[in-house]
Amino acid sequence: MVKDINRIKVVLVEKKRTNKWLAEQLGCAPTTVSKWCTNACQPPMETYLRIAKLLDVEIDKLLNNEYANELVNE
Repeated sequence: MVKDINRIKVVLVEKKRTNKWLAEQLGCAPTTVSKWCTNACQPPMETYLRIAKLLDVEIDKLLNNEYANELVNE
């Protein structure tokens, strides 16, 4: 079962931005961003930092706190 590790899709909606826009800003394929948004795979930490800057949010807003708490409590 895939865990919802990131909240990239949610933050994009909150900021009224699209996957396509993010892909253009990062210089990557829209399919790559789509995979991140569906939590099929995760971007590298450096990319999380770039996404946070582009969306003008703290990096913790891009991560699912419930998932992080599960890891800490294991």
